[in-house]
Amino acid sequence: MEIRALTGFVDPGWPLEPERIGKVAECLKAVRESLTKVGYEVQTLRLATPPPSETTPSIPPIERPGYAQQLEAEAFVHGIDYSAVGPVLPGDVAGFEQIPKILEATESVFATALYAHPEGGLSLSAAKSCAEVIQQISTITPDGFTNLFFAALANVSSGSPFFPAAYHRGGPAALAIATEAADLAVDALQENSSPQAASRVLIETIEGHAAVLSRITQPLAAQQNVRFWGIDFSFAPYPEELRSLGTAMQAFGVPQVGLAGSATAASFLAYCLDQAQFQKTGFCGLFFPVLEDSVLAQHAADGSLTITDLLLYATICGTGLDTVPLPGDISMEALYALLLDLGALSLRHDKALTARLMPIPGKRAGDEIHFDFPYFADSKVLALDAQNLNGMLINADILDIGPYPSSKGAISFNP
Repeated sequence: MEIRALTGFVDPGWPLEPERIGKVAECLKAVRESLTKVGYEVQTLRLATPPPSETTPSIPPIERPGYAQQLEAEAFVHGIDYSAVGPVLPGDVAGFEQIPKILEATESVFATALYAHPEGGLSLSAAKSCAEVIQQISTITPDGFTNLFFAALANVSSGSPFFPAAYHRGGPAALAIATEAADLAVDALQENSSPQAASRVLIETIEGHAAVLSRITQPLAAQQNVRFWGIDFSFAPYPEELRSLGTAMQAFGVPQVGLAGSATAASFLAYCLDQAQFQKTGFCGLFFPVLEDSVLAQHAADGSLTITDLLLYATICGTGLDTVPLPGDISMEALYALLLDLGALSLRHDKALTARLMPIPGKRAGDEIHFDFPYFADSKVLALDAQNLNGMLINADILDIGPYPSSKGAISFNP
């Protein structure tokens, strides 16, 4: 297991106040040094900020590309690898228009937009704006790579250390840990012959690592007056077989991810995460990033893993649609329809979901794709069955969708 990221959360002010960033960076470096000494590889240090409309003071939309550039430069000075400007919120029309400009102006800055939340419902206008952003930024580079740096957020609260979803919501600086832990699931399922034994081993392993990480990080953060929010112990993969969530699911007994039985395997792994006791933040779920997992990429290419499957997993254990390769000529309307479905799932199941969709210029469904990027596996473009929506799905402003009633209150029928 490795540490994908140590993420600091801070309001950097506007104009930027470098000392705020420096304080968090100092804390991140101290934690990295201590974790490295006990055997953990920390891949990146990251910085997440509030929504630009909620910084102190608020950043006018026209100034946000400049803000992102300054944030990137200041992060570089302090040894931080990636930064995330907080999400554009529904109703901030001018803010959506600036996202492509932010991503064009920077190389290591991530951007997001929130389009569904329990307090505000599913915003159709925000979902349309997200679809337009995805389509626009797909052409910034010839390979469509820029969409790696943007995600549409549905029901995602602040506090996850994983990018692009990470953002702050004000208050004192904080820190959280993101793990790359799919290999723990692989080991537990390959080395144990019963689900009971595999579950016990996996839960104990997660709790053991979490205890060490917390024991080291908590006091170091406290010394810097930085809050420790906890660990997002999601099973994030790496594109090699022994560090693949797909490998773990197949070790459980699924012939290929996407075939019947996959939802059972995924649910089992997610339940193990639920049972583990530690200071949790963020998703703490299963990541299904098609291009970042070699086994998922393979089965997306052979047709057994589809977008419909990924939506199914999102309802029970997954964190949404991540690094999904789509046809370069996909319409804004098709992207919008897909985002609506994901947003509705997030509200109905009361869970955080993200969409990082990647239209690939010049590619059609079934075409092979390759990126010269070590964190991506080769795959093929996925097809999306969608037609233009109509009626209330395009004319309404907000859809109020609440979570389904708890099963504890369900009516029972006796024979």
